[in-house]
Amino acid sequence: MASEASESAAGRRGFLARLALDRPELRAWALYDWANSPFITIVITAVFPIFFFEVAATGLAPGDRTAALAWANSISLGAVALLSPVLGAIADHAPVKKRFLTGFMLLGVTATAGLALVAEGAWLWAALLFGLGQVGATGSFVFYDSLLPHIAREGEVDRVSTAGYALGYVGGGVVLGGVILLTMKPGWFGLADGWAGARAGFVLVAAWWVLFAMPLLRRVPEPALLARAGVRARGLGLVRSSFAGLRVTFRELRRYRQATLLLFAFLVYNDGVGTIIKMATIYGAEIGLDTGPMIVAILITQIVGIPCTFLFGQAADRVGTKRAIGVGLLVYCVVSVLGYFMTTAIHFYLLAGLVGVVQGGVQALSRSLFASMIPPARSSEMFGLFAVFEKFAGIFGPAVFAGIQMITDSSRSGILSVIGFFVVGGLLLWRVDVEEGRRAVREGAAPA
Repeated sequence: MASEASESAAGRRGFLARLALDRPELRAWALYDWANSPFITIVITAVFPIFFFEVAATGLAPGDRTAALAWANSISLGAVALLSPVLGAIADHAPVKKRFLTGFMLLGVTATAGLALVAEGAWLWAALLFGLGQVGATGSFVFYDSLLPHIAREGEVDRVSTAGYALGYVGGGVVLGGVILLTMKPGWFGLADGWAGARAGFVLVAAWWVLFAMPLLRRVPEPALLARAGVRARGLGLVRSSFAGLRVTFRELRRYRQATLLLFAFLVYNDGVGTIIKMATIYGAEIGLDTGPMIVAILITQIVGIPCTFLFGQAADRVGTKRAIGVGLLVYCVVSVLGYFMTTAIHFYLLAGLVGVVQGGVQALSRSLFASMIPPARSSEMFGLFAVFEKFAGIFGPAVFAGIQMITDSSRSGILSVIGFFVVGGLLLWRVDVEEGRRAVREGAAPA
């Protein structure tokens, strides 16, 4: 019996090791994706946009409702893009990565819970809370990502990153399923109607976020690289040192040429990924799909993404990270072509499943590949720049999509235009010399 128990425990450890979840700090780090993803799924993608359109912005014309939410998106993402490099520089000159993560998380949690109090017609209040929630979510991810090179050992970065994304799909899918029940069967929970269920769903997202962020705050240690480097600046001196370090980082990017090239490749192909995510429901509405099927399609993407994101981490170990991302970009090209011919809800479901196969893998491996080609001592600054590129990777694709839609009076040609982002981004990615980039980090090409 003892030997069987020992073999069972060894089997579990071996399974967790293959998933890169065998150490407490790795599991705690990955759980933050599980904690935060329901905000992305419920508030940004699936439920809040409909709540805003049908409840919060009822006093506005339909076009003005869409514009108001678009402005809230743009302003909040722009704020994060401006703040990320500066706060990242400070976090690399003082042991405050987890403090900044906590501060952004609490901002996001408070704003998300506040959405439950939004009254009918209170569109400005709703847009403000939505924007603050998005600042909190995306800002916290800058410092969450910057912890990755400090906790993952060489050879496991890809699997740790994909494990986080996969757990994010699980968390987002579980909470989305719960919110669907709250909105479709409010009587089961003593709620008056579906909109009351949506409000309860916002509270659920906030509670889930703060609860499952606790393991990271308790188990993941604050990196102490700068303490060893002898940095003791405080107050204004710390800010001056941080800005000086940020200037050095921009200058030294030319020494980390492969990481810089990856940033530009990511900017292009992630613009295509973001366009598909943001324009999918609008495109579905144009071809006559109801809201229900589109929310179900989002749930399908979450469910399919769970095992497939883990598999992408395994595939990266076998064929290389860059090749695995390239395969994902090819699949996205196929999605764009098939989307051109899509006419029914069944087609939409199938494409949602296909997106779920590659979406988490492409984004997780992009994060881990970048983490492997930057110096850990500048991880917050570098991931602050990564966040800037990630935010800007949502501007050009929708603009091209909209422009072609205006010219042709159909979104079908617009969906084909997205292929260009995958092709150009893939060509830039193909030029990235991963080994040279990693060698530059090992040799200490830039001062810490």
